[in-house]
Amino acid sequence: MSLWPQHWDNAPLWSMFDRIKDTGHPEEEMLSVYRDYGVIKKSSRDDNANQTAENRNIYQLIEPGWLVVNRMKAWQGSVGISPYRGIVSGHYLCFKPRHSHEARFLNWLLRSGAYTTEYARLSRGVRPNQMEIDNDLLRGLRIVLPPLDEQRRIADFLGAETARIDRLTQSQIQLEAKLLERRAGKVWAEVTGADHAELRCTSLPWVDRIPSGWQEVRLGLLARMGSGHTPSRSHPEWWMDCTVPWITTGEVSQVRDDRREVIEKTREKISELGLANSSATIHLAGTVVLCRTASAGYSAVMGIDMATSQDFVTWTCGPLLDPFYLLWCLRAMRADLLGRLAMGSTHKTIYVPDLQMLRIPLPPIAEQARIVEAIRAANQRVDRLVDAVRRQLTLLTERRQSLITAAVTGQFDVSTASGRGIE
Repeated sequence: MSLWPQHWDNAPLWSMFDRIKDTGHPEEEMLSVYRDYGVIKKSSRDDNANQTAENRNIYQLIEPGWLVVNRMKAWQGSVGISPYRGIVSGHYLCFKPRHSHEARFLNWLLRSGAYTTEYARLSRGVRPNQMEIDNDLLRGLRIVLPPLDEQRRIADFLGAETARIDRLTQSQIQLEAKLLERRAGKVWAEVTGADHAELRCTSLPWVDRIPSGWQEVRLGLLARMGSGHTPSRSHPEWWMDCTVPWITTGEVSQVRDDRREVIEKTREKISELGLANSSATIHLAGTVVLCRTASAGYSAVMGIDMATSQDFVTWTCGPLLDPFYLLWCLRAMRADLLGRLAMGSTHKTIYVPDLQMLRIPLPPIAEQARIVEAIRAANQRVDRLVDAVRRQLTLLTERRQSLITAAVTGQFDVSTASGRGIE
């Protein structure tokens, strides 16, 4: 750890906290430790995939001021001083305080970049993503302790400055969401002809009106539908000398904001022998693929000849259908595909018979090409703005962390600093 001011003290964790495991309080409120937020009420967020166990007696009771450490993710920053009473995972390390220091300062300190680095050093594991902090080593962790009045000043300063940064961050997040909404709206308007002067009602389930000169056509009449397969892994010889590009859910799930139109290489390949001994087939470049299981609804166009797993359906377009127009139709339809056709509560699946019945609006082929170019031009403009917003978000995140680390390690005097000049 970096040096701190000479008048600051330090003490080992064991001298300030006692490890306690107090279970059997199922009636208490569920809490959780987040990397970015510390200890929070679990009900305050909807992005926690961890399910609460049916037997809540296994959870540990903590009180305000207790230190909570996610032993598997401490090296990522999942540590915090709790402001709440409640119960947390039985796998966490929970420490009852026996000190009189400022809990808010300790929360900033123990969640700072300097200490996250220490947690990584104290963690053990075969692979980086499977590291667990060593409890015996954690007990000896040196905790930096400025005088109590200085702890309070630092806590007040960081509370105000991080709140200011968080407001800026939130405004950038909202701007990003509006830009992405504008992007999706342009795609929708183009593939449904919303800007045409003469519109008519349609029987398509995902759009009310289309241009009078457009048709409504079942996709199967415009493109040959196909699928894929996975050669049996019980035959190792089928997975030797693999040369055939093979699309799996890992490819399409990488598409962010629908930016990537074309898949030109794949994470995995299958062998010619495996291909010959399965129902997988080679699909030609220009074939449109739609994922129907994990990452259901994501779509792309093959840039070269490829095979797919059974998680996909494919459409090889005929002369009346531009594959990239179909791609943007499918992306505009994604909400409808998931809401109307996807089955399952946890793992969504769109079944092939339902996809066989898909219908799309069909403008003349020349207009399809114009629509594709209009979407690409509009997307490029929006994407440049989105990239600028994301760069700003990265800078704000880095600034916030560097400000916290600098303050809790005494790199500047918070009583005279505004925080705006700290890099």
